[in-house]
Amino acid sequence: MLSSIGVPGLILILIIALVIFGPKKLPEIGKAAGQTLREFKHSAREITSDAKEEIDEAKVIVNEKKNK
Repeated sequence: MLSSIGVPGLILILIIALVIFGPKKLPEIGKAAGQTLREFKHSAREITSDAKEEIDEAKVIVNEKKNK
């Protein structure tokens, strides 16, 4: 998606954001966006690891039943 925007598009978006929010609010908005993205990645990793653990447990149960 971002590859279709290009450098001129990104510059235009940054200029519009600067005009709308002002130079003092822009770093705060960036920081909040970064924290949100970090939390999202952490949650996604946690969900993935939980699912992997469940799958591994199911494999162990299936292997135990096969060996009986």
